[in-house]
Amino acid sequence: MTNPVRPREIGRPLERLEGAAKVTGTATYADDTAVVHPLYVFPVVSTVARARIRAVHTDAAAGLPGVQAVLTPDNAPRLAGADSGEFAVLQSDEVEFAGQIVAAVVADTLEVARDAASRVRVEYEERTARLAFRADDPELYTPGKVNPAFQSDTDSGDFPTAFAEAPIQVDRTYRTPMEHNNPMEPHSTVAVWDEDLAGLTLYDSTQGVYVVRRVLAPVFGLAPDRLRVVSHHVGGGFGSKGGPHAHNVLAGLAAREFPGRAVKLALTRQQTYGLAGHRTPTIQRVRLGADRAGNMLAVGHDAIVHTSTIKEFAEQVAVGTRMMYAAPNRHTSHRLAALNVPIPYWMRAPGETPGIFALEMAMDELAEACGLDPVELRVRNDPAVDPESGLPWSGRHLVECLRQGADRFGWWGREPAPGSKGPHHRGDWLVGHGVASMVYPRNAIGGSVAEVRAAADGGYSVGIGAADIGTGARTILTQIAADALDVPVERVHLRLGDTDQPHASVAGGSSGTTSWGTAIVAAAEVFRAEHGHAPPPGAQSRAEMPPNPDADRYSMYSFGAQFVEAWVHGVTGEVRVPRMLGVFSVGRVINPRTARSQFLGGMTMGLSMALHEESLVDPRYGHVVNRDLAEYHVATNADVVEQEAVWLEEEDPHSNPMGSRGIGEIGIVGTAAAVANATYNATGIRVRELPLTPDKFVR
Repeated sequence: MTNPVRPREIGRPLERLEGAAKVTGTATYADDTAVVHPLYVFPVVSTVARARIRAVHTDAAAGLPGVQAVLTPDNAPRLAGADSGEFAVLQSDEVEFAGQIVAAVVADTLEVARDAASRVRVEYEERTARLAFRADDPELYTPGKVNPAFQSDTDSGDFPTAFAEAPIQVDRTYRTPMEHNNPMEPHSTVAVWDEDLAGLTLYDSTQGVYVVRRVLAPVFGLAPDRLRVVSHHVGGGFGSKGGPHAHNVLAGLAAREFPGRAVKLALTRQQTYGLAGHRTPTIQRVRLGADRAGNMLAVGHDAIVHTSTIKEFAEQVAVGTRMMYAAPNRHTSHRLAALNVPIPYWMRAPGETPGIFALEMAMDELAEACGLDPVELRVRNDPAVDPESGLPWSGRHLVECLRQGADRFGWWGREPAPGSKGPHHRGDWLVGHGVASMVYPRNAIGGSVAEVRAAADGGYSVGIGAADIGTGARTILTQIAADALDVPVERVHLRLGDTDQPHASVAGGSSGTTSWGTAIVAAAEVFRAEHGHAPPPGAQSRAEMPPNPDADRYSMYSFGAQFVEAWVHGVTGEVRVPRMLGVFSVGRVINPRTARSQFLGGMTMGLSMALHEESLVDPRYGHVVNRDLAEYHVATNADVVEQEAVWLEEEDPHSNPMGSRGIGEIGIVGTAAAVANATYNATGIRVRELPLTPDKFVR
């Protein structure tokens, strides 16, 4: 690991550098890219879940004034390397899920393209689709790995015997529904094919310009340097923009048909439900065994998730359970149901979000069975070392988060008996308090490279192909660069979001600050060594993120504790959450202002998961019926009342030169469990299936 940087700009609550551009509407998002006389492409998507296309009737669409082309599997350009079903757009007449692209219209205006697309008629030879997600599916199978490369199943000790012989046992099944990311900015791309250079430029709403290049260059038969990807501003992604999807390929195909002319494609909200990924539904069996003092003897977590028939994605639901609490006998497994559904993908804290929900609800049930306070049970089973790897922690301060959070929240005065009408009772409202632990791994993705260049005005230009998806990366990377170069932040100009900049990893897995920041620190060190503190204008150096030797010596995670007050109406079953407190252990905080925003954003998304979010699939046709923001409910201002996010003052010397760990995702992990545990404390009704809708509390 490179030497730690001396903090000066790090730790300042610097305002977002792009804030003014965003609030004044001058920030350029993908679809805002200024191009001359663009064409517009509008997809036609399947209305059935499994079929063979008999015919695509295009005459009514092609005859409209302004229509330039109607692409179908019969006439679309052939792709060079689309071996994945997701990217083999219009390459076959097979339909594997509702919402799959089956044709597309290219026209002079968006309105004409959309109108023409509605006139395309597709004939299907329908086939029996697999749509039911159930625990007794005879075709469940074990994936070779779970996202990104974890073992599917793990066993240590003798779990079956230890659980069977444990004096206190909890054996429960928890369920979470299909959910969709729903960023405010829909997935969009502007594609330009340059015939002279035999190359393609994509102005894309993405979390990783280099990921798009790496995946799509072979699809189009291009050398990597012939595919440029630009992404200056992104209106949210929550993981769904972590890689390219079918719409990127469609835009590229259309651009190839009209070289030199820009082609714009922005998915509608409805189309994103089939083409931009989702969080898989889960069925999770959690088994916890403990002695009568509450010391855990056995931990088991078996997860069932679904995937698409055309591309496997296995969410790592049970992985967090492998390291969370001390127990000598452990078992985890994952099973997949391959269904005729769209392809699942990353959604904020994939794996940990649904998995820790189930584990932390089971911990609440175990605490009750042992006669222990839920905070005390978690403290009692805090492991001294990582139970899975045996490595020491780089900084596990979960107990401090729990203790400080309990004191700050007023936890010790909560209702001791679930459903009791004690002093917290408010008329028809039953009041309860819940807690859950939070965890997310400190991730680092190698290969990121940064470049430092001396400017004529005495400042420094720092380039890296990273993406700021709204997290504040542009600001905190500037702060890191300033400290690494030992100059004020005003003397640093950051260039990012373009494959013309040096290689950078994806903005995902809470890895950006560690990966990109470490590369920037390394480049600054090389620059000073090569050019000193008075460099001539134009002097430049670059460096790759160096390997961290401590990565194999320590187990590195961010931790936190979530406390929630929930009110449940005794007649209607309505749930309200007037108060939330998150206490986090994340190493050094680079920017308190942007960090607090990330914590509260994650907590809000967890609240939304707890109370509202559920994608409902029509069992006849396979499409999501509530595929818009009117029917897919998310938390709004009325749901979010008092939220507080605080963190421990600390530094992790093993994680990276900044002493930080990831913060972008931990805020959502455990939040839904804390809400569910609070509703149980309020009502005495244990709901083990999300979302916590009123009908589940009416008896």
